[in-house]
Amino acid sequence: MRVLYIGGTGEISTACVWRSVEAGHKVAVFNRGRTEEPLPPGVRHIPGDLKDPAAYEALGTERFDAVCQFLAYDLATARRDAEVFAGRCGQYVFISTASAYQKPPTRVVITEDVPLANPFWPYSQTKADMEAFLLRQHADGRLPVTIVRPSHTLRTRFPGGIGRGDDWAWRILHGRPLLVHGDGTALWTLTHSEDFAVPFVGLLGNPKALGEAFHITRHMKSYPWDAIFQAMGRALGAEPRLVHVPTDTLVRYNPEWAGPLLGDKTWSVLFDNSKVMGVVGRFECRVSLDEAMRRSAECYRRRAAVYQPDERLHTLFDRIASNQEGLGLP
Repeated sequence: MRVLYIGGTGEISTACVWRSVEAGHKVAVFNRGRTEEPLPPGVRHIPGDLKDPAAYEALGTERFDAVCQFLAYDLATARRDAEVFAGRCGQYVFISTASAYQKPPTRVVITEDVPLANPFWPYSQTKADMEAFLLRQHADGRLPVTIVRPSHTLRTRFPGGIGRGDDWAWRILHGRPLLVHGDGTALWTLTHSEDFAVPFVGLLGNPKALGEAFHITRHMKSYPWDAIFQAMGRALGAEPRLVHVPTDTLVRYNPEWAGPLLGDKTWSVLFDNSKVMGVVGRFECRVSLDEAMRRSAECYRRRAAVYQPDERLHTLFDRIASNQEGLGLP
């Protein structure tokens, strides 16, 4: 198979590229080439920017068995892809998001028949709109589409919350409080990109995947947020100082946190991966929570020297923690 990855060196896509090579695919990667992430031997790098129409449209002069779009975040990009790749690929795989599922959820176990209705996060709403457009293209016979919805997938980065993973790592190592939404018991699914890549590559060139949407996550297993941050601390060799803050309170401090919290991380869910397993076969997520955190810690240590803390943001974190810890004190 000839497979094109648009992206290919990101937190999720890197592992997929390596898995494709292991599967014997002839892989090309289109990106700006600005990361130090090495590509597997034999992978063809096509340098270019999505914002350069000529470079991007040139991709349509070739024929690919599968095009994997990891860098589309607006409807205009989806429309352009429909023009560039219609009639020129055997399968167009769009990376959407599991955060597009209905919020608040009406059930704990999430399957693909849950409606896409997230009123809190424009990012998720846009991805849902892109899905709808692309599936119409598929129904009209213009573009053979497969939708893939990752949830929180990691490789080199720690999970965050209202801060980035590097922010949280820096705070843990400097003894500053770590804000946890709610009481820390909400369940959250983390999937390592190496585990994600196995079923993802199994969908490529698979006729049963055409016209369908699949989430790919750890199957029916989640972790409390407190346990996730404690695992981060173990990997970094420092005990995190956790401060629990109600989600609504955090959003009052900063309304921009409504998307990642109310639109995603607040709710306890479990992802049932039976649909994708029915197409590619059963898979196991072999990278444990502690192993994922250990790998992320190694990568963070290489970045730590260039990490520049945003003191305005960290001061806000400290103020929220102090206000919360002071509740009820005389």
